[in-house]
Amino acid sequence: MHILLVEDDERLGMLVQYKLGQQFHSVDWVQDGETAEEYMKRGGYDLYILDWMVPYKSGVELLQALRERGDRTAVLMLTAKDAVSDRVAGLRAGADDYLVKPFAFEELDARIHALSRRPAEWTGDECRLGDVLSLNRVTHEVIRATVRLR
Repeated sequence: MHILLVEDDERLGMLVQYKLGQQFHSVDWVQDGETAEEYMKRGGYDLYILDWMVPYKSGVELLQALRERGDRTAVLMLTAKDAVSDRVAGLRAGADDYLVKPFAFEELDARIHALSRRPAEWTGDECRLGDVLSLNRVTHEVIRATVRLR
């Protein structure tokens, strides 16, 4: 999976990026909401992992902006905000899952695996399967990585 990790804690961000890389995920890691928003606008991610409390724009603000523009990319909130009201607010804002810090990496990995089992959706004329495969039902074009097949 191609994952955007939004985490301002440098030690935790480096560790999660490293551990997910060991699980063969491609992870871009940013430490603030403004940078995250730039990455999100580029698209191409299968999953966003958002910390709630990051500088400039919170994870929940990022999540709300995603959903308002119709982006249905899976979102996992990974945050220290552990009150039931926080978890409910995160899920109601559009998160697909919510994991409280501190956490066991095995649980994070299992939750990512569960989110990856969701089927790909058609959006407009194109269906994307991560950053590996794209199908265009109008032009009948299939794009695999950087090789185009007709």
